[in-house]
Amino acid sequence: MNSGTEYGRADVIQGLSERAWLAAIVESSDDAIVGKTLQGVILSWNGAAERLFGYSAEEAIGRHISLIIPEDRLNEESEILSRLSQGKSIRHFETLRRHKDGSLVDISLTVSPVCDEEGRVVGASKIARDIRDARRHAEQQALLLREMGHRIKNLFAVISGLLSLSARDAGDVDDLVHNFAGRVAALDRAHALTMPDSGADPVAAAVDVRELLATIVAPYERRGAECRFVVDTDILAGARSLPMLALIVHELATNAAKYGALSHADGRLAVSLKHVEGEIWLDWVEAGCPAGKPGEMQEGFGSLLLRTAARSLGGQITRRWTQDGLVAQLRLPSATFAQ
Repeated sequence: MNSGTEYGRADVIQGLSERAWLAAIVESSDDAIVGKTLQGVILSWNGAAERLFGYSAEEAIGRHISLIIPEDRLNEESEILSRLSQGKSIRHFETLRRHKDGSLVDISLTVSPVCDEEGRVVGASKIARDIRDARRHAEQQALLLREMGHRIKNLFAVISGLLSLSARDAGDVDDLVHNFAGRVAALDRAHALTMPDSGADPVAAAVDVRELLATIVAPYERRGAECRFVVDTDILAGARSLPMLALIVHELATNAAKYGALSHADGRLAVSLKHVEGEIWLDWVEAGCPAGKPGEMQEGFGSLLLRTAARSLGGQITRRWTQDGLVAQLRLPSATFAQ
């Protein structure tokens, strides 16, 4: 009677030789698998390697492995070869490799020695796993954690500022409580707008940007303050772009309440949003608040947050002090903004 192992092997291979079966496994792998000599010459190159690095097997086989190694990481190859010659493997080494188009690819690399029948190391097998999505996810998580810390750190300052604004405008205690509670409630509404249902249809979840702007700025407005919003009627922020847009507006509004137009009795804020040749242009203009020198802008986490949030939407943001206040300009691709 055959053992279970023998039965399974014969049944699965179904006429394929063991070598052909192993070759089929390598070719169907989602990880790039590359074989090379100890001199670094490429001997095998599976389909996943073609997809990951952009070179076909015909282009890669016979060439040196430095074909995909950035110049500043060539020293890694000599270290790898040194370990291989001692019969040692390298497990889950995170590094960068170069795509055919010149871009860099984040990979996790495993390298194992290939031995002949007498146990001598004659080559190497490299398995490269694409970790670009995982790296981007980790970076986004790190940014969100820092942003959470930034918000928490500013929370008491913001609440204190709201209380001070409410106290200046209040005629009595009841008036103070009413004003203060209303502004905190407006902050809550702004938060609700920036947290769409993750399972919602992106089109149905799109938000009128004027509503977003007015809701986020409302808690910081003083009585009689001039806040003007001019938004093209057909501009909607998609569910994916909304959180980053809200971060940008929230940061600008918070800074305006601390140092700019929303911190002065005679401050004025004008925000316009319009379509311009395939882009969305947001212009945030503060006046009546010469809080800084023209052109001067302090750099900190808030500045990093603004740049990163804009970049995540495929755009950019600039800020500068004028003689009368602050001008911030956000430029985003229309297609990205609608997502």
